[in-house]
Amino acid sequence: MIHYQIAVIVGSLRRDSFNRKLANAIVKLAPPEFSFQQVQIGDLPLYNQDDDANPSVPVKRLKRELTAAQGFLFVTTEYNRSIAGVLKNAIDHASRPYGQSAWAGKPAGILGVSAGAIGTAMAQQHLRNVLAYLDVPTLGQPEAYIQAKEGLFDESGNLGTDRKKFLQGWMDIYVAWVKKHVV
Repeated sequence: MIHYQIAVIVGSLRRDSFNRKLANAIVKLAPPEFSFQQVQIGDLPLYNQDDDANPSVPVKRLKRELTAAQGFLFVTTEYNRSIAGVLKNAIDHASRPYGQSAWAGKPAGILGVSAGAIGTAMAQQHLRNVLAYLDVPTLGQPEAYIQAKEGLFDESGNLGTDRKKFLQGWMDIYVAWVKKHVV
């Protein structure tokens, strides 16, 4: 049996982030041949092309973890109708220097949760645009714009029954997407 290692990139640094809770909960819906590791992005310096020749230790760690993964799961917040700066910073670091991207060719899925009624629709669209340029085949359907409201998570941080069925379906399709793209 093939084992699939997935890097989880949470686009929020907030300790009680809804998106971190979603990332922790949804990975429990994957089959046993999938394992997930959240990569740390909060300690990265701001991207500066002058540093490409001598990247910092956190940047080296990020690129190493992404390179080791066979796919990506982005769980992103939405700030001002786009992705958070910390996420864009991580994407830029891992895509540079030009021609040495840790992202290229690996499949991805995108989820997000916010208090707003449209979830993270705009952030996800912006992220899709960036990932398309970086040659990351990104799952298009089903889209998952989750609104944070009562019952999304139970007391233990697991998905509540209202959303679990939908997110199980999303995970099943994501798993098939990764298997399709990983040779």
